[in-house]
Amino acid sequence: MTTSPEIPLSRLTPSTFLWSVDGAVGTITLNRPERKNPLTFESYAELTEHFRALVHVREIRAVVITGAGGNFCSGGDVHEIIGPLVAAKNEGRVDDLLRFTSMTGGLVKAMRACPQPIVAAVDGVCAGAGAILAMASDIRLGTPGSRVAFLFTKVGLSGADMGACAMLPRIIGHGRAAELLFTGRFMSAEEAERWGFYARLTSAESLGAEAAALAAALASGPSFAHAITKACLHEEWAMSIDDAISHEAKAQAVCMTTGDFERAYRAFVEKRPPAFRGD
Repeated sequence: MTTSPEIPLSRLTPSTFLWSVDGAVGTITLNRPERKNPLTFESYAELTEHFRALVHVREIRAVVITGAGGNFCSGGDVHEIIGPLVAAKNEGRVDDLLRFTSMTGGLVKAMRACPQPIVAAVDGVCAGAGAILAMASDIRLGTPGSRVAFLFTKVGLSGADMGACAMLPRIIGHGRAAELLFTGRFMSAEEAERWGFYARLTSAESLGAEAAALAAALASGPSFAHAITKACLHEEWAMSIDDAISHEAKAQAVCMTTGDFERAYRAFVEKRPPAFRGD
């Protein structure tokens, strides 16, 4: 599959994950349950293509990403990814290694640039690149049986993978992120919730319904304003507080030009719930 951002979502036919739509919520289900849903070269490309295409799809207003068979994602497939990368190293094809790491990082960039809020529904194993997918989502729900590990050091690599050294400290704090990225150990569900990686824990049986309900609630909100919130959360990491305040003043003024802003006011005056349309 190519990675051109111009291909419409309606023309994409992913083979490495399932895509379903319920109302304004789209759900990505990683679908190799017999192997705990590992990623391959193809799935990286298809996921990146999908998130890039979602930029242009107004009718999808929130996204859930989850895994089939009781696990989220076990990371990069050992045989289909790591083996070929070792071969490339032994053959001196360093450019191939950089192309791969740039491609994997491109998936995170696509998720962050996707205007829809992304809810990760995490059960079971969530490791390596799977942990990155959860990290790159906007909100994460977990189960008591979920286990998260940024285990790159376990295969002789650094914890600096796909933006982890930039993003994880901002989610759970520098010291906690440093320990996880240096050791590669699994973070328990209780730690993940206590440290703020998970917004909350729910039972495995209710995880799908909880994630769908949260995504539906987001989808029913002001989607243009949600996209602004997501963009500001991403862009302001590198700003000073003063610059961020100025940046948000401009962003909020733009939101005040939308129909949703006026609709919310009219609804308040008339003592009824607002009906947001995303414009």
